[in-house]
Amino acid sequence: MTTNENTAASTTPTARRLGATGPAVFPLGLGCMGMSALYGEADRVESLATIHAFLEAAPDGMDTLLDTGDFYGMGHNELLINEALRTAPAAARERALTSVKFGALRTVEGAFTGYDGRPEAVKNFLAYSLQRLGRDHIDVYRIARVDPDVPIEETVGAIAEAVQAGHVRHIGLSEVGADTLRRAAAVAPISDLQIEYSLISRGIEDRILPTARELGVGITAYGVLSRGLISGHFSRDRALAPGDFRGMSPRFQGDNLGRNLDLVEALRKVAGEKGVTVAQIAIAWVLAQGPLRGADIVPLVGARRRDRLAEALGALRVELTEADLAAIEAAVPAGAAAGDRYPAAQMAHLDSEH
Repeated sequence: MTTNENTAASTTPTARRLGATGPAVFPLGLGCMGMSALYGEADRVESLATIHAFLEAAPDGMDTLLDTGDFYGMGHNELLINEALRTAPAAARERALTSVKFGALRTVEGAFTGYDGRPEAVKNFLAYSLQRLGRDHIDVYRIARVDPDVPIEETVGAIAEAVQAGHVRHIGLSEVGADTLRRAAAVAPISDLQIEYSLISRGIEDRILPTARELGVGITAYGVLSRGLISGHFSRDRALAPGDFRGMSPRFQGDNLGRNLDLVEALRKVAGEKGVTVAQIAIAWVLAQGPLRGADIVPLVGARRRDRLAEALGALRVELTEADLAAIEAAVPAGAAAGDRYPAAQMAHLDSEH
């Protein structure tokens, strides 16, 4: 094996295609959720500057991927992206692709009450998102969670109609299991599956990832730093801001937090030997599961600030040999995380976990 074949990323970013039918994009996507919801207050000016910095990080001619959901801040996040795109340089704006999740039902107080995947609901959600984003199409559209009362074939069929009408370019899925993925792909081409994947969330490796590769479906991996838990910046005594949903996350609770941060310290030693940060080696590991493993994976980084974005972008320059990958997995073995990735009530909504 040559040196280039044995590394996670070259020093010059190469676009990655979202599956056999999806767009080719910058190898990191920007997850924008935290700029509007679930991590406490965010700085609007810094959020806009971070989006701009991300858009301009890609080489000329390479598209970038902004990921959002219509329920992030009940539309706030889409409006924020609209503003960021309107105020970005024209060249960067033209290369920006939007990935939107829909379907979550919420109350005025912000509680989640279920999901709606009915075809008529798909059309409704889409109309509102297009208006908030200020665009005539969405590049990748996906239901956030499977509606248990609506066959996935009906939901995907409705998105396929939107593709035919020119309102959507590509169909995506989110947090579905292997069987559901097969059923959806039988209806229409699926560009990518958005699903949590990180050193401490590796459940997709058994059935979901092989199925996606068989069907030519890409992976947009969220939670690559497990909501900051394996970023190298989280500490045992950190006080979470009001509204930060990590306060209810099992992996951040009690003894679980201590055990998980012990894994981070083991990973920190490996990162130190490479001269990189913990966050960079964790992101580089996810990047390496793509080209080195036979499928394109685009990690979504949830940076809310330019300094965190700059750190994440540095992962693209990290070259991991097979020996490095072995050392990383020895530090953080598969299945070593303590606690589920969501509270029990939210785990019940994950088709990918059934």
